[in-house]
Amino acid sequence: MKNIVLIGNPIAGGGALKKIKKAVSLLEGMGCNVNLMLTARKGDAEAFAREIGSNPLARNSELLVIAAGGDGTYNETANGLVYSDIPMAILPLGTTSVLAKELKMPGGLENALDIALNGKIQTIHLGKITCTRNSSPVSRHFILMAGIGFDGDTVYGVNEKIKKLSGKGAYILSGIKTLLNYRPEPITITHSPLVSPITGYSAIIGKASCYGGEFKVTPDATIFEPYFHVFVTRNRGRANLLKHIAGIAAGKHQSSPDISYFKASEIEIKGNAHIQIDGDYLGMTPAKIEIERDALKLATRY
Repeated sequence: MKNIVLIGNPIAGGGALKKIKKAVSLLEGMGCNVNLMLTARKGDAEAFAREIGSNPLARNSELLVIAAGGDGTYNETANGLVYSDIPMAILPLGTTSVLAKELKMPGGLENALDIALNGKIQTIHLGKITCTRNSSPVSRHFILMAGIGFDGDTVYGVNEKIKKLSGKGAYILSGIKTLLNYRPEPITITHSPLVSPITGYSAIIGKASCYGGEFKVTPDATIFEPYFHVFVTRNRGRANLLKHIAGIAAGKHQSSPDISYFKASEIEIKGNAHIQIDGDYLGMTPAKIEIERDALKLATRY
């Protein structure tokens, strides 16, 4: 018998609660002992996971935590389990579930549960970002990416009520509004290995290749290597931003002379720009971003 804690977001995507209850039934039918913990507000998944990870009895048992929801639920659960010996698996129910695409997971509840129970447990590297704007710095880990500038603005402007009704549509609507009012301030990026600072207007710090679904802004990034791949736009105009968005959609954005694309392990960003991590809003620059090696045990299909 395997002990399972299923941390579920009942409002993720569409019909999440029904799928969560079905997952519990399927797991129990396989002989698992399941403890279901449903989130009610932002931060619950992290609090649940942190409580589990700090419990001495949990550390000494055969325990698996399954995060059921979208990338925000995975992010919170990972932040609660970071540097714990307890592995995490995912049950994709969210608007996009970029991590599921990154892991090349097949669709369907049964397939996800099979990977959770029988997949390979791999130790992955996370990103860690510290916002230093205020006197009390705020640090969080991320699995997929940090976005500074345009997509940080977009996530900042997402209407939560519309998000609950339409999911991805709320991000598209906010992206259009952000584009129409696009007047970014410059950001300065310094990274290790040391090179001259780069001045730009938007940046994606990729810890994974997938972005927003099937798009690949940082196609060389992977959760299995302790490096970031960074995409920076170096011009300000709205027309140039549209050109870069079209380039990303076509997979040709890296060839543009107006961007910088590089590999790094530590990054410092100065300026006045919004930040999102794994699709959720974080705060404002300045910020320091670094790799946290071997930080999370994750169930994968390979």
